[in-house]
Amino acid sequence: MDKAYMAAVGMLCPETAMILGRLPASEQANIREIRLRRNKPVALTDGSETLFIREDGVIVYTPERAAVCTGKQLSDTFHRLCGYSVYSKQNEIINGYITVKGGHRIGICGTAELKDGKISSVTDISSMNIRIARFIEGVSERLIKEVNVFDGLLIAGAPSTGKTTMLRDIAYRVSMGIGCKRLRVCVVDERGELSGCSDDGEADIGMCDIMLNYPKGEGMIRAIRSLSPQVIIADEAGTKEDAAAIAMCANAGVSMIATIHASDIGGLVRRPQARLLLDTGAFSKIVMLDSVDKPCSYTVHSVEDVYFMTPLNDEIFELMNKEQK
Repeated sequence: MDKAYMAAVGMLCPETAMILGRLPASEQANIREIRLRRNKPVALTDGSETLFIREDGVIVYTPERAAVCTGKQLSDTFHRLCGYSVYSKQNEIINGYITVKGGHRIGICGTAELKDGKISSVTDISSMNIRIARFIEGVSERLIKEVNVFDGLLIAGAPSTGKTTMLRDIAYRVSMGIGCKRLRVCVVDERGELSGCSDDGEADIGMCDIMLNYPKGEGMIRAIRSLSPQVIIADEAGTKEDAAAIAMCANAGVSMIATIHASDIGGLVRRPQARLLLDTGAFSKIVMLDSVDKPCSYTVHSVEDVYFMTPLNDEIFELMNKEQK
């Protein structure tokens, strides 16, 4: 059986977990997401298409004969994932997700309650998407041979292309000295997804120092002051606060490895958030993840080669100026 799949399934309500647990072991490793919608068929994603599952655990390709997630099952699962303390998870829920033991990320849909034009809470949960976190040993082996990670890497890709999986394996290999010189690595894990940490356990990502739940910018600065890292690793960078902290890391002689969302290299260099990161000088290489169908496949680009490949129009200049203010 696939340990990551079964661990994620085991956190759901018993009725839903029983059905999903019947999926043959040969197919469990292919499942990346489990999507539960109130009074709708249970849907699975294998990276290329949406699948459904019958009560007996058999995969079907149309929803007509699929098992249905009832309102009660959805509510029970939601409360279980929150540790029966929805209030304690409200800050995460407002941002659209919660992260649970093992680093599995749960996307949340519901009704937003607004206060002064900002989301203050989310109620009446209508659907959830369970993204299964996996530690896949060796996915960064070729990359580490091809590039010098100490020169700084920005890993870019669309959702589900393997950014966090790649980052997790890099952290493991670099901190353990597998295929490269062993370096002191600090992981700033704002959401608990990268390191697989939870309140009662953590995934094995080698000899890393893990700063859990710290805002990325603040975590990086504290790491420099107290942990003397050679490499700092963080997921989903992009704000002006992140860029300022990354610039501080670069000026302090610390290497930075981070990820950012982008569909392709052209889209990346047009993003104001990416420009902010590249302007720090912390990254020499961009690792562009290629495909949802082949997670962690990539091409490597030199920042010097791509930085000016796409002219910026006035609208993007204006957005960049707003970010920098």
